[in-house]
Amino acid sequence: MPRLFVALPVPEMLRVQLADLAGGIPGARWVPPENYHLTLRFIGEVNGWQADEVDDALAGIHGRPFDLQLAGVDVFEKAGRIHSLHVKAERSERLAHLQAKVETALQRAGLPPERRRFTPHITLARTDKAAPDKLIAFVQAHNLFRPPPVVMDRFSLFSSRLGKEQAHYEAEVDYALDGPPNGGEDRTSREADA
Repeated sequence: MPRLFVALPVPEMLRVQLADLAGGIPGARWVPPENYHLTLRFIGEVNGWQADEVDDALAGIHGRPFDLQLAGVDVFEKAGRIHSLHVKAERSERLAHLQAKVETALQRAGLPPERRRFTPHITLARTDKAAPDKLIAFVQAHNLFRPPPVVMDRFSLFSSRLGKEQAHYEAEVDYALDGPPNGGEDRTSREADA
């Protein structure tokens, strides 16, 4: 039974920029570029009928494309141990609104509420076997990382299947965010008026 999660897929150009950061920390397990994503909501294992209900709930979400801005590198720790390294995403009204809509839709589909606070990020590496001083040095060296913003025009329902080395993620269904980016007028209608 696959594990499911809802996420923003990372465009190819941004994947290349993130992949350029990888390396230089012994013991870190770097996420392959094809697995980069920004999780909106983890779902976990569900059976077939539940997966259909999740899909129906997500298909009812309407939103507009928006700019995603990444800025800086940080770590997540648990019980004093650093377990992962990530690139932070700046909070925006549209990103928060989409995440809230996803959460509401999934609760309506019968899933329990998410207990963790939404912290938008893209994981670069699992670091439970890496030296903390190397991780801190990496964060300091890359803290000014700020690629150009990218337009997010869809979100996806992903499946996660365990492989020999690490999980493989696949976008099962894409849901379009329709409308002009960032709530502005559609450029074609503006040009028609000029």
